[in-house]
Amino acid sequence: MSASRSILLVTSAALALAACSESSSYETAEAITTADVTEEAAMDIEPPPPPPAPPADAAAEEGGASETSSLPDIPAAAPKIAYVYSYGFRVAREDIAPLQERHADMCIKLGPLTCQVRSLEQNGAEDDYGYGRLELSVAADRAREFGRELVAAAESEGGDQVSSSIEGEDLSKQIVDTEARLRSREVLRDRLMEVLQTRKGSVQELVEAERGVAQVNEEIDQARSWLQEMRGRVAYSRITVNYQSEGAGPGGFFEPIRKAIGSIGPVAGNVIGGLILLLTVLVPIGLVGFGIWMLVKRVRRREETAEKTD
Repeated sequence: MSASRSILLVTSAALALAACSESSSYETAEAITTADVTEEAAMDIEPPPPPPAPPADAAAEEGGASETSSLPDIPAAAPKIAYVYSYGFRVAREDIAPLQERHADMCIKLGPLTCQVRSLEQNGAEDDYGYGRLELSVAADRAREFGRELVAAAESEGGDQVSSSIEGEDLSKQIVDTEARLRSREVLRDRLMEVLQTRKGSVQELVEAERGVAQVNEEIDQARSWLQEMRGRVAYSRITVNYQSEGAGPGGFFEPIRKAIGSIGPVAGNVIGGLILLLTVLVPIGLVGFGIWMLVKRVRRREETAEKTD
């Protein structure tokens, strides 16, 4: 009886273990199968259809608007023009210098970054025709306005504007070409410097590279100088102001006498200079002639003495 119970208990335990193992394997298989089915379902699910396309006209309008809004505004390349302004004024002879100084002071008050005096000259005697000239460099954006101020100042002094002109030279192509040449020379210099730094190559090649660097640096300095000069001409316009008097000053009764007395010095100097020149030429000729005459006279005396002796 006890033996049969033992066998029964062992059999029950084995059946229980088998049932547990089957249930666990079933759950595992079910889980795996469920996961596979989920993945396959997810893969088999078709994506939602795309939204309907807008009408052709609307799409074109929206596309054009979006492209226009996305593209940045491209500024037009402004031409680089160097301007030269010229003004001429007719004023009284005694007012030329004060007006010229006033125009120069107007330039100086603007500051060196806006206006610079390049040259100032005056000529004319006390009663002669007067003339003056003033050259300025003014910032390009202030040149026209400053020219009008010069005209207003001259008119306030009683002067008249007799001439004006504006000349422009387009330097755009020259500046662009110089900038391109400068960039190419800088690239070449960097390559040569790389060769010198890495020391790759023979001694002759390194020497040639050093010479090339020196030559390229000279070309770069020259291009930079040209570029700076052209940019300066574009940034600062040149203004030339000419002044002239209305005519010669008053003369009167004593004016011819004063001019005659004043001309005595030059006339006397010319006469004395002519005499000196004449003496310089005649004195040697006279000495030679006097020597020949004395020689001829001595020969004649000898001949006369010889005849008397005979």
